[in-house]
Amino acid sequence: MKKLLGYIFSPIHYLFFGLFLLIFHPIQWLSLKLGGYSAHKKSVDILNFFLVSTYYLAGASVRFENKFNLPQSRSIIFIANHQSLFDIPPLIWHLRKHHAKFISKIELTKGIPSISFNLKYGGAANIDRKDPKQSIGQLLQLGQRMKQHCWSAVIFPEGTRTRNGKMKAFATAGVATLLKKVPDALIVPVAIKGSWEFTKYGSYPLNFGEKISFTVLQPIEVPSHTAEEVVKAAEGVIRNFLGESDIPVVD
Repeated sequence: MKKLLGYIFSPIHYLFFGLFLLIFHPIQWLSLKLGGYSAHKKSVDILNFFLVSTYYLAGASVRFENKFNLPQSRSIIFIANHQSLFDIPPLIWHLRKHHAKFISKIELTKGIPSISFNLKYGGAANIDRKDPKQSIGQLLQLGQRMKQHCWSAVIFPEGTRTRNGKMKAFATAGVATLLKKVPDALIVPVAIKGSWEFTKYGSYPLNFGEKISFTVLQPIEVPSHTAEEVVKAAEGVIRNFLGESDIPVVD
């Protein structure tokens, strides 16, 4: 039944999702030209509020839970599992106070209304996976921007989104590179659940009525641990929260 409803309501979701991308593309351009970074960021935040609202048109609900008083005067590296492209708009909207920037494939900087513009001009790290030197350079530049402006970053250490709902092992390199520029950044794990179920049949139909949740878990201080240890710690608490196989967590 949920799949059948998905066939009916998914086109409505995609219609409005696409309309918002088209509408906000010139809004972003004008905001950046007339008001600089601050105005552009506000336009992106509002865009992602509307993008999240389109999830409800496909029967989904979105819940973001954060029981921690995260600092706004300090850079944060949010480490999350990655279940689908639907992970991103809620993270942009709910982490907007932290100026959270993403690490994306360079291919996404062309041809997608609003999204490509934001990736090019919003401060993201756009990496070429075939060019390790370029990728490291982009990450170091992002780290420098984080240090300069007290921005934060969202990183999916699995590298790509899951194809079967099960977490992949987390890689350390991206976080380690950012920490070279912002060694005092706070590491904050985020567990994402339900996003994969929403797309279990692919992009169409969306699985109607799924509950998508984002849960901020216990922050991790870096200074007494290596990058590898904090990434493994973040992976462990996320796996534990999602009920997957345990991995030792750094105390």
